Amino acid sequence: MNQVGLPFVIGGAVVSIFLLGLHLWPLAIVGGILTLFFAYFFRDPQRQTPINPKAIVSPADGQVVFVGEAICPFLNEKMQKLSIFMSIFDVHVNRMPYDGQVDKIKYRKGRFLPAFKKEADLSNEANAIFCHTNQNFPFIVVQIAGILARRIICYLTPNQYVKKGKRIGLICFGSKVDLYLPKNARILPILGHKVKAGETIVGYWE
Repeated sequence: MNQVGLPFVIGGAVVSIFLLGLHLWPLAIVGGILTLFFAYFFRDPQRQTPINPKAIVSPADGQVVFVGEAICPFLNEKMQKLSIFMSIFDVHVNRMPYDGQVDKIKYRKGRFLPAFKKEADLSNEANAIFCHTNQNFPFIVVQIAGILARRIICYLTPNQYVKKGKRIGLICFGSKVDLYLPKNARILPILGHKVKAGETIVGYWE
């Protein structure tokens, strides 16, 4: 389980035991169910990252809801974009899509619209991680809060070098992750597919 989830699980367990001691059985049962949900939500399974040096892997678990060209709101220029919607049942740990160095991290305050809506990309709270590969190819991973998400967590710092598949952060309780790539990257036709962070290949560098 991810360390971020420990306070939720421990807190839920303590409250449930307290309610059980007061013989408030219905509330204790609800507390127990919530505790189990938190343990499930904050799970952090190991992943097998592909060794293909040109392969780009998914930065998030979930369903691919967009593949194509789009204006990156953090650069105001057209790039290739891959969007992954993460439901509350998906693993919410985000991972690095490719080996690269973090150039900067830009946080944006915003709203909490449902993450699957297109407007969420421009309006919602977000955290953009700007990176470049060893070949100096730029890419951007954007963590976007959703209607339930109220906390975006990023483990990275500027000038840090991160290997493909390594953990880079997480978003609590339903959200979306966008990956922006330059034109020399080829995104696979995976619209509507389910993907796993750090494991599913979503594209290749040309």
